[in-house]
Amino acid sequence: GAGGGSLCRRETPLPEKRVSASAAAPALRSELPIASAAEPGCLPDWHTLSLFGIGAVLLRGAGCTVNDMWGRDYDKKVVRTASRPLAAGEISTFQSFVFLGGQLSLALCLLLYLNYYSIVLGAASLSLVIAYPLMKRITYWPQLVLGLTFNWGTLLGWSAIRGSLMWTLVYDTIYAHQDKRDSMVIGVKSTALQFEEDPKQWLGGFSLAMLLSFCVAGGNWAHLAHQIYTLGIDKPEDCWKKFASNRAVGVLLFTGIVLGNLWKRKNSKNVEEPLENK
Repeated sequence: GAGGGSLCRRETPLPEKRVSASAAAPALRSELPIASAAEPGCLPDWHTLSLFGIGAVLLRGAGCTVNDMWGRDYDKKVVRTASRPLAAGEISTFQSFVFLGGQLSLALCLLLYLNYYSIVLGAASLSLVIAYPLMKRITYWPQLVLGLTFNWGTLLGWSAIRGSLMWTLVYDTIYAHQDKRDSMVIGVKSTALQFEEDPKQWLGGFSLAMLLSFCVAGGNWAHLAHQIYTLGIDKPEDCWKKFASNRAVGVLLFTGIVLGNLWKRKNSKNVEEPLENK
């Protein structure tokens, strides 16, 4: 959802769960590189985790606000999104700009706590935030652009962004299946329509690519396999449940990385002394 205030989304069904679920996966995903970068045998830096977690929620909220502003005319024609404040005419475009300005200002305040490289990288992500809503008009792969938007912060490691991209393709393709009938009528494109004939095979392939990239333990294999096998692809409520269940994937990944790192031992004591000291 948009994150809060009057622009907080209300969708049908399960309106009260939309905001927390849609913001949870990006927030958890932003923490994975930080957890991986912790010193062997140590917990991740909680100050940095907090900055990135809150920043991810704010950026996700800003992305939803931009998406609702670009797509308000389309949202009016889709049953699930017709009640969103902009589409329903409950707030004006000017009010949404003010709300967006507040979200981006808070995100900037957090960004200024980081180094210059991170500030530049964070500022550059705004181009993707603005471009994503337009991609649904011109390509059947908007979920790929969404994956780049959500995973921009993991550009420091190719394996991390590849795995996160595949994860986004999985859960947002499932999410898009809620609206595929309306999307066909109004001309909005998505991977849900691109893979309409054999969606589970594609989702299985993306999940395999994600897991190979992350090299994660069996818990996530089991979760993703069950999610895809039991998915009722033509049932919007089940698509939402499976989409929201990806919070568990993020928790498993984060927990696995932290616990695995804690098992490591600093080997500084085992480093041989320089020859001149012997």
